[in-house]
Amino acid sequence: MKKLLIIVSLLSYIYAVETNTTTTKESNQTDINTTEHNATVVKLPSKVDKLISLAKSKFGSPYLYANAGPDKFDCSGFVYYVFKTNGIKIPRTSRNQSKIKGKKLTRKEIKRGDILFFDTGHRGHVNHSGVYLGKGKFIHASSGKAKSVTISSLDRGFYPDKFRWGIRKIEENLTVAN
Repeated sequence: MKKLLIIVSLLSYIYAVETNTTTTKESNQTDINTTEHNATVVKLPSKVDKLISLAKSKFGSPYLYANAGPDKFDCSGFVYYVFKTNGIKIPRTSRNQSKIKGKKLTRKEIKRGDILFFDTGHRGHVNHSGVYLGKGKFIHASSGKAKSVTISSLDRGFYPDKFRWGIRKIEENLTVAN
């Protein structure tokens, strides 16, 4: 925590003051320089931002069963890769990922970065996973029409009635105020 505060303080110092120099001439006299200081707000990327940025960087990567990246993925392999690369350990398969301890989140409770689980065959068990992006969209490796890492809607199309629950693996309670 102390290291984080030092880093935030240092970054705030570096970016918080922006110097603008304005030169004006007054009736054939020498130049007068004034300096203005404007505060700049710096938003540091959160853990969720980093996770989603990595996930989106894999958009279009081919679907390949039993693969967990870095260039080809099946659905759970994609989720596994994105979390593992961000230092978060989760199981490899979607069924085991769905058994992660924690509250099962409803559609209304999910937030950006949550892992989503689906029963795409209506067989009574989870067989697909993805990462929630917010605004009703999620990113996942699809074996369907896209056959790649793609972004789909939770509100229309194939997935609304297949969604079962979400799980939160990243808690972000840190607020930095200036």
